[in-house]
This record gives sequence, C-alpha cells and structure tokens, in this order.
Amino acid sequence: MNLPIRLSKSSREPIYHQIENQIKALIASGQLATGDPLPSIRLLAKELEISSITIRRAYQNLEYSGFIQTSQGKGTFVAEVDPAMKTSMASQAVEDAILKAISTARQHEYSDEGIIRMVETLLQKEDNQ
Repeated sequence: MNLPIRLSKSSREPIYHQIENQIKALIASGQLATGDPLPSIRLLAKELEISSITIRRAYQNLEYSGFIQTSQGKGTFVAEVDPAMKTSMASQAVEDAILKAISTARQHEYSDEGIIRMVETLLQKEDNQ
C-alpha cells in the first residue's frame, strides 16, 4: 500500500512529525479507515527514502496517541478513532493551513481586506468548477 505522503526536507518541522500529521489527516478524512493496514516500517522507509528509525518514531507516536495499533506478526493497522476526534483533527488541519496562508499573504504585504477578497474570489472560483 502506497501512502500519499509528501515530505519537505527543507521544512523546520521534523520528518517524523510530517509523517504523523499526514497519517492523522488520512485517518481524519476517511482515506484510511479502521482496520486498514499500513506499510511496514521498512517498506515505508524505503518508499520515502528515509531512515526506518524515523518511521518507527512516527508509528510509535501514532500508536501512543491511539491512531494506529500494531499486532505482533500481523502488521500495523488503523485503530478505531472517535468521530469527534476525526472532526477535531480535520478542523485543526484546515485552521493550520489557513493560518499558514495568512502568514504568507502578510509576508507579501497583503492587507486583511486583500486577504479576505482573495479568499472570497477563490471560494467563488471553487464553487463554479
């Protein structure tokens, strides 16, 4: 199974954290459902061309947080996650993306009104597709 994970090696965010957040987002969005198998640590490390230690850390954190579960000899699977937690995660992901966009716009000296106009324009554009 190939996970649609994109890593940014230039980001200040640690690689293991990028992996955790993207797997959480896949679970929150329903792209990964309860019981779905995840790639082995070794396989995912090979696919992403990073150390298996990095994947192990991400998987351990996800398991500790209750998002995945490992069954000895069987593999790693998506755990049952409370729907309210999924909603909260999705909301947080969208909020983080919007905050990042606002920060980028302000770096380019957009006013609050300019940012709002741009968002409204993009929403209309999206609705017309």
